[in-house]
Amino acid sequence: MKIADVCRHGAISIANTEGITDAARLMREHHVGFLIVHRLGDDLRRPIGVLTDRDMVVEVLAKKIDPEALRVDDVMTRDPLVAREDEDVSDLLQAMRLNGVRRVPVVDSRGALTGVIAIDDAFDLITTFMCDITGSIKHEQRLERRTRAG
Repeated sequence: MKIADVCRHGAISIANTEGITDAARLMREHHVGFLIVHRLGDDLRRPIGVLTDRDMVVEVLAKKIDPEALRVDDVMTRDPLVAREDEDVSDLLQAMRLNGVRRVPVVDSRGALTGVIAIDDAFDLITTFMCDITGSIKHEQRLERRTRAG
C-alpha cells in the first residue's frame, strides 16, 4: 500500500523564521504537537525541519530560555525523515522504527508538502488489515465445517 493512501492530507506547517511563541499558538489553534518547517517564501512548503511540542519543552522551557528570543529554526530538528507519496508504507514503517520517529512529513514528486503520516495511522491500517484477514480465516473455517458436516 502506498503512503498517499493512508497519510493525513493538509499538514500544518510553519516558516523557519517564525517565532517559537507563534509556533506554540499554531499548535494550540490546530490541536497538534507537530509542525513541519519550511523556508520562508517556499510556496511548495518543502520540509527542512520539524518542530514538536516536546522540542519546545526540552530545548526552551527546561533551559529557561526566553521563547520570545527564539525562532523556529533555532529549535527545530533539521533534515527530518521525509516520505514520498508513492513509497510503500512498510518501507516507511521500517525507516520510522530505525530513526525513532513517530510522525513524518509526506511530499509529492516535486518535494511539495502534501501531508503527514503518524505511526498511529500505520498501526490503524495494520489493525484493520489483520481484522480483515482474521475475519476471512474464520469465514473459511465455518464454510469448511459446514462442508464436512453436510
